[in-house]
Amino acid sequence: MSMLSNLELIRRVPLFALLTSTQAEAVADAVIKRRFKRGETIVEQGEKSNTLYIILTGRVRVVTSDKRGREVILATLNPGDYIGEMSLIDNEPHSATCRAEVQTDMLTLGRAEFARCLPENSSMSYAIMKGLVQRLRQADRKIESLALMDVYGRVARALLEFAQPDREGLMTIRERISRQDIAKMVGASREMVSRVMKDLEDRGFIETREDGSMLVKDRLTTLG
Repeated sequence: MSMLSNLELIRRVPLFALLTSTQAEAVADAVIKRRFKRGETIVEQGEKSNTLYIILTGRVRVVTSDKRGREVILATLNPGDYIGEMSLIDNEPHSATCRAEVQTDMLTLGRAEFARCLPENSSMSYAIMKGLVQRLRQADRKIESLALMDVYGRVARALLEFAQPDREGLMTIRERISRQDIAKMVGASREMVSRVMKDLEDRGFIETREDGSMLVKDRLTTLG
C-alpha cells in the first residue's frame, strides 16, 4: 500500500482534482485505504452498499450474470475510475459485480461524506454526471453490439476498445486476454471466439507479437 498521505492520494484522483483545500482535507479525513486481492469481490450484483470506491492501483472487472451463473464482462476499470456511485445516488442495489482482476488498492468514501461533497463542489458533481453519461454510452454500445453485430463484429469492437497506442503510435493490446474473457465480453462461446480470432489473424486484421502483446490493425475498424 502506498505510503502517501490520504491528502496526497486524493490530489492524484481526477474526481477530486478541483476540490478546494478545505474540501480536500475533509475528504482526506473521511476516506479509508483498502487493498483487494486478485479475484476478490468488491461489490456484488443485487446487494446494496454505502460506499464509493476509487481505484488507486490495479484493475477491476465489472460483470453481470444470470440465474444460471453465466457471466458477461461489461467493462474493465483502471486507476482513477470509481464504482458504487449509482447506488449512493439512487439507493438501489448494485447492477453488476465488481472484482479485482489483479491486486488493487482503493480509497473508499462513505455515503455521508459523498452526499456532503456533491452540493459543495460543482466540479465533482459534474465529474460524477459525466462518468454516468459515459457508462450509459458504453451500455448503449454493448446493446447495439449484441443486438445488431455478428460475432466477428463484436470481437472486433472488443479488441478495438482494449487497444491503446504504443510508443510508436501503433494500436496495441499489451496484456494477454484469454479467449474465455473475450467470449464473456461478446456473448459467444469460447470455441467460436477462438475460430474468429484465428481467422482475424490469418487475414491480417491482428498480429500476435513474440512478447504476447497484440497489434490491432486499422482495418479492423471495418468490422467493428
